[in-house]
Amino acid sequence: MSAEILIIDDNSDIRLILNELILEAGYKTRLAANYNQALLEIDKKIPDVAIIDVKLDKGDTDGIELLNHIKKKNKDVPVIIISGHANIDMAVNSLKSGAFEFIQKPFDKERLLNFVKRAVENFNLKNENKNLEHKLFHTFELVGISSNINSVREQISKLAESQSRIFISGPTGSGKELVARNIYKNSKRSKNPFIIINGALLDSKSYEKELLGEEKSDGSISYGALEKASGGILLIDEITEIALETQSKILRILIDQKFKRINGNHDINVDVRIISSTSKEINREIDNGNFREDLFHRLNVININLLPLKKRAEDIPILVEYFINNICNNYNIKPYTIKNNNYLVNYNWPGNVRELRNLIERITILTQGKDEEKILNIIKESLTQYSEKKFTLNETLSYPLREARENFEKEYLITQLKKFGGNISKTAKFVGMERSALHRKLKLLGVKDLN
Repeated sequence: MSAEILIIDDNSDIRLILNELILEAGYKTRLAANYNQALLEIDKKIPDVAIIDVKLDKGDTDGIELLNHIKKKNKDVPVIIISGHANIDMAVNSLKSGAFEFIQKPFDKERLLNFVKRAVENFNLKNENKNLEHKLFHTFELVGISSNINSVREQISKLAESQSRIFISGPTGSGKELVARNIYKNSKRSKNPFIIINGALLDSKSYEKELLGEEKSDGSISYGALEKASGGILLIDEITEIALETQSKILRILIDQKFKRINGNHDINVDVRIISSTSKEINREIDNGNFREDLFHRLNVININLLPLKKRAEDIPILVEYFINNICNNYNIKPYTIKNNNYLVNYNWPGNVRELRNLIERITILTQGKDEEKILNIIKESLTQYSEKKFTLNETLSYPLREARENFEKEYLITQLKKFGGNISKTAKFVGMERSALHRKLKLLGVKDLN
């Protein structure tokens, strides 16, 4: 679908030139000859891109007012400001107000078309990102029946009405960002931005620029994550990776609720809910002097802890089924079943839920769920180490019968217990034993708490 460009200029000759130029380039157009017409067109339907003359029929800054009006409706719409009375202050002010570009009359046609092309690409890219984010929100859920996942879901539900800061801890790939996104979806801030900044990906200087923004020597502004997340939620991922100097600045922002951009002189007030996350042991980082304890207490108003997947193995069969259905739907493949989950349940999962999802996607792409033997081979090849001992036939044959049987029973019962989250009653029913008999057998085999 061709992009629609709204042209706003009180000069009929300029409107005609712009209209012909943009139509020839393959875009659709709408026209407005004055301030009131422009308001009607904007309110009737927000355009993909707007080209606005600064001075219309009501005053010298009509165009800036219309720019602000558009940005209130949709901050992602690129606005190109044109003017026949341009000066440096006007250009700077329009860019500060959120203009995509500023161009002076008489303008070079090729230059203007280049601005329009880049503006359309920018708008399409932002829409694509929004669609991907929307798909992410509605595609990946917090799946599982373990007490840990049930507790996290309950916390998310309670946090919907809260504005408190949240600290999420858990190993890499366990779903910390997913938890943060679910909090966002259920909060009063869900119609405002959700911004992520990753402490592990930036050096100290870059991090402050990404967080605070920068006022450049040419008068333009690079907005930081704090301003981008205004009214919404900012997720500071892997916050323990941030340099101590930057940690001090974050602490000061939390205390004062304001900050200055890099090279800036004016305070900017903050209305952002902060969620922090880490895959490291936070108390150890504090003890080792890598993270400020006072900052942690400011961030850790509410703590959410995600256990590694190996400690909530009862979630694995459910996650497997969920990912199969989800991925098959994306690839338009008929859903299938992995009949032997023992390898998956017993694996240590160093990459946690992310590693499991990647494995299911690999299986789906390579087998389309049609070859059980190939599925099992891919699982065996992918899972190169297991979370508990595996006894091959040759190893088992080296044991006396009684010891070999005990080893098999122990491994078998541990596997079944993991499937049912350590629930003795469910495990006993599945393996065909009385609950009391299973208790005695586990005690005899030396099987203790699996957690």
